Amino acid sequence: MNDGFDTDQATRLIAAARDAARHAHAPYSRFAVGAAVLLDDGSVITGANFENASYGLSLCAETVALATASAQGRLRDVVAIGVIGGAMDADGIATGLSPVSPCGRCRQVINEAAQMGGRDLPVHCGAAQGDAVRSYRLSELLPDAFGPADLGIG
Repeated sequence: MNDGFDTDQATRLIAAARDAARHAHAPYSRFAVGAAVLLDDGSVITGANFENASYGLSLCAETVALATASAQGRLRDVVAIGVIGGAMDADGIATGLSPVSPCGRCRQVINEAAQMGGRDLPVHCGAAQGDAVRSYRLSELLPDAFGPADLGIG
């Protein structure tokens, strides 16, 4: 765990992301991803990746969770995010001991929530199994990000 981050928050979000990954629809990549978004009132919204036979139509777990927060009118309330991922075993369970971080597209989607809420969000990246967690500020993962602030929105 990186210094300066709330370890209880990270632990809670990684556990919720692992639970969400159990519901991943990933028959093509066989790589399950789960995400958990923490809101300012302490509630958590989760998402799992959702693949499609037309690969470009697939949705990442982070995008699913953040879109759900937005659909509930809560995009500005996001205060942290956790993500895990790993190759699926024969039972469809994510495996692996290395932390997984958001892809570039998801970093941009997370940035939307971060800028709308005026926060540099903590992003907790966990392994599918075990205790490995790396925590970052979004600005570390996506420096000089383009977003709503550049368009005068936020």
